[in-house]
Amino acid sequence: MQFSVKMRSAKGGPHEKGGRHISGAERILDENDVEKGVVAMLRRARNHQRGKADFISIKIEEIKEDEVIFKPLIAVHSCIAKNVAQGHAIAKEKLQSVGVSALAIERGFSALLALKDSIRGAMLFDAFTGERLDNFGNRGVRVTKMDCAGAAEYEEKLAKVGLTGEHVREALVLASKVASAPGMVAELCWADDPDYVTGYVASAVGGYIRIPIMKEMGSGVGGRIFFVKHDCDIKVLSEYLQEQLVLITFGGNVDVEVGTNFRKKTAIN
Repeated sequence: MQFSVKMRSAKGGPHEKGGRHISGAERILDENDVEKGVVAMLRRARNHQRGKADFISIKIEEIKEDEVIFKPLIAVHSCIAKNVAQGHAIAKEKLQSVGVSALAIERGFSALLALKDSIRGAMLFDAFTGERLDNFGNRGVRVTKMDCAGAAEYEEKLAKVGLTGEHVREALVLASKVASAPGMVAELCWADDPDYVTGYVASAVGGYIRIPIMKEMGSGVGGRIFFVKHDCDIKVLSEYLQEQLVLITFGGNVDVEVGTNFRKKTAIN
């Protein structure tokens, strides 16, 4: 028996009443692991870089085996960026290479850079026109009900190629589910943790491209944009992202990028 376990936390009251978002987490766990997972989420909410949450919501739902679908881990790459400007330039280049227009890229970056604080979900942008398509404001579109298939093995394989910590573990799972969504073109994200400046661009075509510097150290503002096809059915897309149970299976390569040249390093499989 498995359960979907979701946590969201805020400071100053619930999100719906103006509380500042602190952290969130998402797992699909076997029954025997639920208690351990809940305790880890509580600790995360109460000991986070963004502050100590005074509102914590944890939701636990039993899931049925036939409700779960499996999607592969997208190919993983790392690149070198010496500063924020270089990181942004790489991200823009990679987004354009997978089909996001220059106009949409500039509008997307402008929207993220204009944020006064982080939003809980993702903004949806038309990958051609750059128009924002969702109407969720500072809430954004949430991606939920996902995890890796075999957490211990997944974390072990990531550690072997130098990818450790909850940030990259969770980001790869989320990016892989997002990349598999109907109508999705690409994702742009950087973290809101003040001491974590890494971000990424991800897509089914180009894989997950980890960019080491996407914001200034100490900034607590981060965000996420999903660039979608011009004719994307937003309702179908949102239902998949928020309601479809997805387990991510292993596959793909981890590469090191210097400039625009990749050289193979090792594989996660």
